[in-house]
Amino acid sequence: MRKFKKLCCLLFVITTLISCTTNKEKIKVKHIEKYIKYAKGFEISTVDNYTKLRVLSPFQGASAPIDFYIVKEGEPIPSHLEKTNYIQLPLKRMVPTSTTHIPMIELLNGAENIVGFPSTKYVSSPKTRQLIDDKKILDLGNEQQLNTEVLLDLNPQLVIAFSVNGNHKNYNTIRQMNIPIIYNGDWLEPSPLGRAEWIKFFGVLLNKEKEADSIFSSIEQNYLAAKKLAQHQTSQKIVFSGGPYKDVWNIPAGNSYEAQYYKDANLNYIFKETKGQGSLSMNVEQVFDQAQHTDIWLSPSFYSSMELLGEANAIFKEFDAYKKQEVYTTTNTRGSTGGLIYFELATTRPDFVLKDLIKIGHPDLLPNYEMQFYKKLE
Repeated sequence: MRKFKKLCCLLFVITTLISCTTNKEKIKVKHIEKYIKYAKGFEISTVDNYTKLRVLSPFQGASAPIDFYIVKEGEPIPSHLEKTNYIQLPLKRMVPTSTTHIPMIELLNGAENIVGFPSTKYVSSPKTRQLIDDKKILDLGNEQQLNTEVLLDLNPQLVIAFSVNGNHKNYNTIRQMNIPIIYNGDWLEPSPLGRAEWIKFFGVLLNKEKEADSIFSSIEQNYLAAKKLAQHQTSQKIVFSGGPYKDVWNIPAGNSYEAQYYKDANLNYIFKETKGQGSLSMNVEQVFDQAQHTDIWLSPSFYSSMELLGEANAIFKEFDAYKKQEVYTTTNTRGSTGGLIYFELATTRPDFVLKDLIKIGHPDLLPNYEMQFYKKLE
């Protein structure tokens, strides 16, 4: 009987120890997911000593998400991670590949950590432009054909990739060089604030998550305040957008992020009932039939003056917006080396874009506001 009692006590102790060990292990692998409010293309989660960035939409047609890991400074590297899908903080040497990345990096005071960039002539952001002029950021050639020799010499910790469809031979070469790559899919977001929220993606990479949250919160508040202001206007101007290229007119679809801008600015977008989140292709005659009598024409392709626009196609002069000279473009707002500021900064500052559109459609609501991107075509 005594032996039996001793055996029971021993089993109890062993069971207790196993239970405690198991509980400790459960605590050790705690998984915390960060709240992302608008963006659909990425997720952030923290597990032990590293953070996982899951890019859900790295490029068009992606069949699966791509995971990337950020390990805290001084912590051991988990054994299951591959060389090209993680970095260890701090990130001091990086290569972004899209101009949309630059303003977010600058807002997080990370411009000095950029060591290379493709086609640097298109960069307009002041801090980064100065670093390029000072030869502290090297040109890597065309984005589709990066100079891998220069890239290897730069020895970056990370390449932040942009790809339309994932078929980028250079990126495979870069991986073979054991340089980590993470995809950024900000351009695939269906909403303006969703695109801007990708600053949190850079916040993780630069170990500045709190700063990224604060900056985005400020942009969000500015955007929502402007949207609320626009809704006070009872009348709506009718607008259409874009211009033809080789007789094909690509217009923003009704569920696109551009259409969201027009809705939030309280503008009546003539093609708002169309389906899709991207663009729709029409011929000039189709657009003319529906948009001839609209009040405002936005972003008429690359034309930089009313004269050039009118010379391109005689039918353009028959649009009411052309006759009233209510045509606005972003192509005339450029940086010191010719880069289009809208393409670079608008993703980060949707509040500026929205205020520009409100100024165009409801000028009395923002009497002292100076437009950041759009200019009336002269």
